[in-house]
Amino acid sequence: MATRGVLYVHSAPRALCPHIEWAVAGILGVRASLDWVRQPASPGTWRAELSWQGQIGTASKMASALRGWDLLRFEVTSEPCPTAEGERYSSTPALGIFHAVTGIHGDILIPEDRLRAAMARAARGESVLETEISTLLGKPWDDELEPFRHAGEGAPVRWLHQVV
Repeated sequence: MATRGVLYVHSAPRALCPHIEWAVAGILGVRASLDWVRQPASPGTWRAELSWQGQIGTASKMASALRGWDLLRFEVTSEPCPTAEGERYSSTPALGIFHAVTGIHGDILIPEDRLRAAMARAARGESVLETEISTLLGKPWDDELEPFRHAGEGAPVRWLHQVV
């Protein structure tokens, strides 16, 4: 089964750009030449978007390949399909990586056990329930990435298809 998604590189130092392309090409099995543009939200960095089509799990592979680079801000999404829910990965240098399962309308689906654990931590006084839920929804990542998302409006998007 195939799915599709988008890789948003929100900010990357110029030296990382070819490495990102190589990593993506290795996952998709086709040459990846992204259209890099300057990222005004962080001078000296570059941004790119890539729409892709590939096997279920491609978003996870991209996130795993890119998450080790500390100066990189990115998001990878995959759409739900008949055999799998969608996914969203967000990564920032300060927060690390966030993963969420998404439904057909793009809503984040929080597993029952994660909600129970959040409620238990709040009940023990270890945290505040609102903060726990905010983290489960990825709000800290959204807050950090939002200026980078807006700075990329109107940027070119390129489609790549995984060779199957």
